[in-house]
Amino acid sequence: MNIPWQDLDPETLNNLIEYFVLREGTDYGLHETSLQEKVNDVKLQLANGSAVIFWSQLHETIDIKLIK
Repeated sequence: MNIPWQDLDPETLNNLIEYFVLREGTDYGLHETSLQEKVNDVKLQLANGSAVIFWSQLHETIDIKLIK
């Protein structure tokens, strides 16, 4: 089930995004990107619909899924 990001408390949303970003691993690009920049990027993706917050009732887990 998709959860509208607007329905989450701002602190909860931020914590969820930080958890998502931090578990993605290390960047090996040409330049380092700060945690805050990564969080802001995910917030933009949620706002423009290229990412969704997904709750699995079966597994009782929440995740952010990028839509291709």
